[in-house]
Amino acid sequence: MILWNIPSLNNAAVDTIAGPLDGLTRITTVTATPLDSDRTVARWLLACCALVFAMVVLGGVTRLTGSGLSMVDWQPVTGILPPLSDEAWQSTFEMYQQTPEFQKVNSSMDVNDFKGIFWLEYLHRLLGRTIGVVFLLPFLFFTWRGYIRRNEWPKYTAMFVLGGLQGVLGWYMVKSGLVDNPAVSQYRLTAHLMAAFLIYACMFWVAMSLLYPTPTGTERHPWYGKTLALTTLITITIISGGFVAGLKAGKIYNTFPMMGDYWIPPGIMAFEPWWRNFFDNLATVQFDHRVLAIITFLLTTLYWARLPRSNLPARAAKGVIALLHTAALQVILGIATLLLVVPISLAAMHQAVAMVLFTVAIFLCHALKRG
Repeated sequence: MILWNIPSLNNAAVDTIAGPLDGLTRITTVTATPLDSDRTVARWLLACCALVFAMVVLGGVTRLTGSGLSMVDWQPVTGILPPLSDEAWQSTFEMYQQTPEFQKVNSSMDVNDFKGIFWLEYLHRLLGRTIGVVFLLPFLFFTWRGYIRRNEWPKYTAMFVLGGLQGVLGWYMVKSGLVDNPAVSQYRLTAHLMAAFLIYACMFWVAMSLLYPTPTGTERHPWYGKTLALTTLITITIISGGFVAGLKAGKIYNTFPMMGDYWIPPGIMAFEPWWRNFFDNLATVQFDHRVLAIITFLLTTLYWARLPRSNLPARAAKGVIALLHTAALQVILGIATLLLVVPISLAAMHQAVAMVLFTVAIFLCHALKRG
C-alpha cells in the first residue's frame, strides 16, 4: 500500500487518493479546511458577535433600570461625548424634565439621581457606535488586502447597513416614550431586539461558514429541516418575550405553573379586534410566552432524545447537548424571574441565555446544513 500527500488547493485539503492503480491501492480522505485569511475574518466576525451580545444584554439592563428614556436627543456623530461640566449636566437634566417620564414617574429626581440613569443609556449608545467602528475599519482593511473576496462584498455591506438602521430603529423606539406615555412601544422594542438578533445571526453564520468550509458534494443532514423548525420556534418564543418585556407583563401573575388561581387567566381575549390581545393584553402576552417556552423546552428535549447520533458531524453532537442544557437553564431562569417579580439580575441573565440558546440553535443549523 502506497500513501501520497498532496498539497492543499484553495480551501480543500487532500490527504490521499483512493483507487486501484497497477495492482496497488491508493487511499484518500478529502476534508475542507479554512484558509488563514478566512480564519482571521471569522475571528473578527465572532468578536463583533460578542459585542452585539453585550449590546443586547446592556440594552436589557438599561430597560430594566428605567434608563432608556434618559437621553432625549440623538446625535450619532456629535453626541459621542457626555456632559463634561455642571452646566452641561444641568442643561441635559432640564431637557429630561420636559419628558413624560420625569413628570409622571421621576418628578422627585434631582440632577445627581439623573446621572445614575443617564450613564447606562449613554454606555449603551457608545457601545453601538463602537460596534460600528469595530466592524467598518477591519472590513475596509480586509477588503483592501483581499481577505474578503469581491463577490462577498455585498453581504458584509448589508451587515453594516443593517447595523446603521438598527441605530435609527433604536431612536425610533425611544421616541415612542417621549410623547405622552412614559414607556416605549412594545412593538418598537421587540423590532429593535429582533433586528439585533438578525445582525448577530448573519455575522455568526458567515463566521461559521469561514471556519467550516463545505466539502464538495456535501448534502444536508436528514434532520436539518427539523432543526430549522426548532430554531424558528425558539425565535418566536424570544419574540414573545420581547412583548413581555415591552409591556412589563412579567410583573403580573407571579406564580407558576398557574397564573394566580387560573390555568388560563380571565380576560385574555378582552380586546377588539381579537388579534390585539396577543400584543397589547398583558395577561395574554404572559400566557403566550409561558406556553411557548414550555413547548420549546419539551420539543428540545424530544429533539435531543430522538436525533440519531450515528451520522452526526462531531460539532453537531456537542451542539445537541449544549442545546438541551441551555434550554433547561433558560426555563429555570424564566420561572425564577417570574416568581421573584423580575429582579434586574435574573431578568438580564434570562435575556442573555435566550441569546445563547439562539446561538446554539444557529450553530446546529449550520452544522447539519453542511454536514
